[in-house]
Amino acid sequence: MSTDEPHHSAPDRPEHVAVPIGSEEAAEALRNGPIGALVVAGIAVALLFIGWMAFYFLLFLPRGPIG
Repeated sequence: MSTDEPHHSAPDRPEHVAVPIGSEEAAEALRNGPIGALVVAGIAVALLFIGWMAFYFLLFLPRGPIG
């Protein structure tokens, strides 16, 4: 590949661009689509909360009151 050639991105070619869809198809995709993302986000938040609780009960409370 020569550096003198112009760069073409993927959307430059019509076969790499998605066909436009109607509003009904878009609504159906959004109705069923984000469930997996919500599950992953929920698991991440739950793990973060469990980790915070572990720090609180295992590190902060055993030290007792400060001051």
